[in-house]
Amino acid sequence: MNRVVAGPSWVEHAIWWQVYPLGFVGAFPSDEPPDPGQHRLRRLVDWFDHAIELGASGIALGPIFASRTHGYDTTDHYRIDPRLGDAADFDHLVEEAHHRGLRVLLDGVFNHVGVDFERRAGWLSGGTFEGHGELLTLNHDNPEVVDYVVGVMSHWLERGADGWRLDAAYAVPQHFWAAVLPQVRQRHPDAWFVGELIHGDYAAIVEAARFDSATQYELWKAIWSSLNDGNFFELDWALQRHNDFLASFAPLTFVGNHDVTRIASRLDHPAHLAHAVVLLLTVGGVPSVYAGDEFGFRGVKEERYGGDDAVRPEFSSPPTSLDEHGADVLALHQYLIGLRRRHPWLHAASTRALKLENRSYVYQAQNGDDSLIVALNIDDGPLRLGSKDLGTGQVEVVAGSTAPPNEVVDEVVVEPAGWRILRPV
Repeated sequence: MNRVVAGPSWVEHAIWWQVYPLGFVGAFPSDEPPDPGQHRLRRLVDWFDHAIELGASGIALGPIFASRTHGYDTTDHYRIDPRLGDAADFDHLVEEAHHRGLRVLLDGVFNHVGVDFERRAGWLSGGTFEGHGELLTLNHDNPEVVDYVVGVMSHWLERGADGWRLDAAYAVPQHFWAAVLPQVRQRHPDAWFVGELIHGDYAAIVEAARFDSATQYELWKAIWSSLNDGNFFELDWALQRHNDFLASFAPLTFVGNHDVTRIASRLDHPAHLAHAVVLLLTVGGVPSVYAGDEFGFRGVKEERYGGDDAVRPEFSSPPTSLDEHGADVLALHQYLIGLRRRHPWLHAASTRALKLENRSYVYQAQNGDDSLIVALNIDDGPLRLGSKDLGTGQVEVVAGSTAPPNEVVDEVVVEPAGWRILRPV
């Protein structure tokens, strides 16, 4: 059956290319921080054509507002970080993005601020964020803080942004978001708001906080964990939960972002990278690709000071020089994102298992009369699928790790470490 999803209609076609700007342009970490005159934020514009060629429809930015270090210790939400440039550079970025048909998502850090933030009476709670002494928690019960955040979000939406990722939304009282977001939506009804959630009852939190979406960390973990452990039962359980979420909102899905080890480094077997990308782009939700993952970049996040640096590298000017593996990973992303765009109904598609074993998984993604069948095999032997396994007679091979597409068959054989995308006929 069709799913009911929240948010503006344009989100049904959204596929984000996510960038961490301070790292991307070499502004942090840096031996000598750049000054505004270098206008480094504009370097992102040089990559917009790559985002288009990838198939993305939007750019999801990490923090771009004035801060002391990594961007999450904000000192002034109304000022572009001088290491990136100034407001004119932001206007240029938005203009160039919109000219190409790309949406722009901003990263809103409203749970905490940096120690250099202008302290006003009653604005701080007295606590710190997750024990980080340089991150001071805002007092979300103060009506002035509500008004401030409404003002900040509205200001940048008026300057052309299309939505906000709400950082550490799980740490902010839900009543705060419920007070803020309706006011912002009244001024900008076409904006999209996604809360960063890690654990918990996503659907209940999204409803109470008035979010449009939430980060789907449960599915992210299940994808790489099930592939590493040879346990597709974990993935199936997560996808059943995912179906429940899709009944009320479309989660932000991903296999990598600026806060986690890159998927190419997280997976124990390099061949399983394709399976992870296939999953990302054939299940319901709003997909996001972290810049560099489409090239097969590697990087491990470590729990220490500077532990994020490896997953937030500087990018040179495009194009990136790729070896054969990198070129193959890019081509896979381009094909699967193209598939996603040709089947926009996948945005709200639910999944059901047709065949479930530890090391093989066949599922159907369906929305109304539209459906695709996805077969994943990480076993050492071939996976043989007949009509009983596929729940249908003949199928058309849409794509696969080795099979020629557009072939209509009665039986499907998926080679070891292989995959297929099929269409019932």
